[in-house]
Amino acid sequence: MSLMIKIRVPATSANLGPGFDCLGLALDLWNEISFEEAGSLRYHAHGEGAEKLNKGNRNLLTKSYARVFEVCGQTLNGVNISAQNAIPMSSGLGSSAAAIVAGLFGANEMLGKPLSGNDLLKVATEMEGHPDNVAPALQGGLVVSVMKKAEIITRRYEVPELTVVIVKPNVEWLTKTARAVLPKSISRADAVHNIGRTTLVVDALRNGDLDLLQHVMEDRIHQPYRLRHIAGGMAAYKSARQFGAAALSGAGPSIITFTIPEKAEEARARIRAVYEERGIDTKSFIIKPSSLGTHCK
Repeated sequence: MSLMIKIRVPATSANLGPGFDCLGLALDLWNEISFEEAGSLRYHAHGEGAEKLNKGNRNLLTKSYARVFEVCGQTLNGVNISAQNAIPMSSGLGSSAAAIVAGLFGANEMLGKPLSGNDLLKVATEMEGHPDNVAPALQGGLVVSVMKKAEIITRRYEVPELTVVIVKPNVEWLTKTARAVLPKSISRADAVHNIGRTTLVVDALRNGDLDLLQHVMEDRIHQPYRLRHIAGGMAAYKSARQFGAAALSGAGPSIITFTIPEKAEEARARIRAVYEERGIDTKSFIIKPSSLGTHCK
């Protein structure tokens, strides 16, 4: 019988307000991927992004799969990869990180796990450019990550079962655009503002302290610049803050809101209404953080 494995990789939300490029949280929203030995490399996706991804066999997932064989000095084998995607693409929910991590993790499993978790994180960071999404995608939970030359330093924390509302507007928002609108430098006051609040965001999430989280999930480094370029973004963010702690998820355009369970549906409806008033369709989720990272089914 041919070798076959099935894995799950979670969505992630990076930054979480002031933790720019340093904080990431795994979410209970999953892509499920199967890898089976075959005569050649074949890839097929279902669900989110399928129309785009099925135009060929070369994408982030297959590239990262091949990268493991290269790192390990192995000849790339034939494999049939089938993906069932629930994480929206270009959403600020870590779809590219999920693809990279899935390919790396799947290839490592197929080869008998020659690479450690730290090895996978290093390769994933090299491919993604920074660890804020790939670290929680691999490890689950809340992860603080920083880079020190070639070293990646992480700390992972458990997060209680908070209620998370995600609203993604159906607007074009490319990662390169999200980076291009950022200022070249920031003031000392803005740096101090974010440093202190990032520490408290970690504390609030670890302890499930929504009141504290609502007071400190403010950012001056990226959100103000990005929200003004996302249609309806600033109005949606202000609406979300009426229900709890809100932030731009990753680079956007999704808005993430931490609220009490009783307010989740109302929060989702009110945030969606901001976009719909402007003729913008949305996709939304009410989910929890995930303590699990990428794992075999």
